[in-house]
Amino acid sequence: MIQFKNLSLVRGVKVLLEAASFQLHPGHKVGLIGANGAGKSSLFALLRGELQQEVGDLEIPPNWVIAHVAQEMLALSQSAIEFTLDGDAELREVEAALISAEFNHQGEKIADLHHRLTDIEGYSARARAAALLDGLGFAQTDLARPVSEFSGGWRVRLNLARALMCRSDLLLLDEPTNHLDLDAVYWLESWLREYRGTLLLISHDRDFLDAVVNNVLHIEQQRITLYRGGYSDFERQRGEKLALQQAMFEKQQRKVAHLHSYIDRFRVQATKARQAQSRIKALERMEMISAAHVDSQFSFEFRAPVAAPDPLLVLDDVDAGYEAKTILKKAVLAIRPGERLGLLGKNGAGKSTLIKLLAAELKPLAGKRVEGKDLKIGYFAQHQLEQLRLSESPLQHMLLLDPNTREQEHLNYLGGFDFKGDMARSPITNFSGGEKSRLALALLIWTRPNLLLLDEPTNHLDLEMRHALTLALQDYQGGVILVSHDRALLRASCDNFVLVANGQVTPFDGDLDDYKQWLASQKAINTSTAPILASEAGQENKNTNTYAQQKQERQARIVARRPLIKETELLEKQLEKHSIEKIKLDERAQEAALYDVENKTELQRLLKRQAELNNLIENAEMRWLAMHEQLETLPEIN
Repeated sequence: MIQFKNLSLVRGVKVLLEAASFQLHPGHKVGLIGANGAGKSSLFALLRGELQQEVGDLEIPPNWVIAHVAQEMLALSQSAIEFTLDGDAELREVEAALISAEFNHQGEKIADLHHRLTDIEGYSARARAAALLDGLGFAQTDLARPVSEFSGGWRVRLNLARALMCRSDLLLLDEPTNHLDLDAVYWLESWLREYRGTLLLISHDRDFLDAVVNNVLHIEQQRITLYRGGYSDFERQRGEKLALQQAMFEKQQRKVAHLHSYIDRFRVQATKARQAQSRIKALERMEMISAAHVDSQFSFEFRAPVAAPDPLLVLDDVDAGYEAKTILKKAVLAIRPGERLGLLGKNGAGKSTLIKLLAAELKPLAGKRVEGKDLKIGYFAQHQLEQLRLSESPLQHMLLLDPNTREQEHLNYLGGFDFKGDMARSPITNFSGGEKSRLALALLIWTRPNLLLLDEPTNHLDLEMRHALTLALQDYQGGVILVSHDRALLRASCDNFVLVANGQVTPFDGDLDDYKQWLASQKAINTSTAPILASEAGQENKNTNTYAQQKQERQARIVARRPLIKETELLEKQLEKHSIEKIKLDERAQEAALYDVENKTELQRLLKRQAELNNLIENAEMRWLAMHEQLETLPEIN
């Protein structure tokens, strides 16, 4: 096992850990969490022997093999599969020794080496490496390609495949889901659940942590605490501890009340499509976990857009891509104010191409891209970080963006993104990736866009910032197009999904669970194209036909329910609008001055409008109940 005994860790002049004592048993899968800069990566360096503790003891079994994902990679001419196989150091040693023994005709040594190859499953190593690369999204044709031909994101995947190839006793993974699409994230979850060694995982993806880990190590204020259970268990346990502190409890109640307002708004939509129900569940879950985040240093909201053209942006039979290749064909999309769309699809399918097209960074190859009057786009992508000026401070960035606003107002705003004190005035050259992402988001939000295009906004953001971003997006009044592998953010922020696949952009009727099933069905279809035994053909066709029939029946149920759902959504928006207006009028009616003689005309107008609103609300409620009853008579969408 791994044992920390009264261990203190210092990096430079900064104390990261004090008096850390805990033990991790073989086979434990542990999530390591904490704010950026808390010491997570330094703890990994300590376990790898790259750092030494100041005091205390760290005990690791001396014969353990430790695997981790390298941060850098040279532009190698080696093929992808050979690079992956290098992850198993003993396999390569045995192979090299075998070549030498065969050259020197050492018969007994050759036999021993073949026996060792059998013990370490060396004969199936190439197949296992190919399976790893397939799971991480590489095509069969990629296996022989040189490493140097892959882009940065795909090289990160190769490094991950190489680490997984190692037959390790301890696996250290630092944000392994960055640069992965949901398909690869689902596959990695499954692989890690089957991993037999001890896993220590740094991640800011709560769904990923919940799916993989059974213990959580939390670093906070130079202390490290071990919690039993998954990430949700940690949030609940920590929330209970924080709720004991009265000041924290009061702040928690304000956040819970904020979340309740959303739950109450959408609760009447119990018969909506599964995606809407998923959002309600996400909000309810956020209420449950909110106590674990009441002391978050992040607090911000999106400023209300100045204008709201309807529609905001329209794509009409658009082809998009590059001179040498068309990625998307005949894309049709209309984005309206308040619409929240999540883009689903594998890496390389065209999600980023679609985002760039919407952001006007790509021109249509055919068709029309039509902007609404006064459209103002806020576009966040990873290359936005490269446009930050490293020699300037966050405050200087804000002053250049808006020189007419007072400096103190900018400082107050930056404080919501945890740029406080000297940090707001310091050059960003030494900022971490997470800090630069926060600054890029702050600059984008200040511009008051009415359409947000967010391409993987949570990369480098810690759990607290992701939580704050989720809350802010729920209050945002403009349109949102979101690409993310963070399922918690997708569930809580998106009302509907769009699937980008096979060059097409189509509405996706379902939620993330449906998307996971769709991915599995696509994999099954691809697998079924391979030759199968004649004895299996009948069952294969039967399964395919059954799936096709189920899909057709489900689509019919969706089509039958859709007009009723659309009308209930419209009625709910009308009810909300009328109810807000009525509350304001009721409050005005309580003012004594309104009943003075000189205000007689205003009083009459108010009373007349109150009566009109009462009728409108009553009629809308009756119609909503009728729609509700009709929906109940229709079959559910399974």
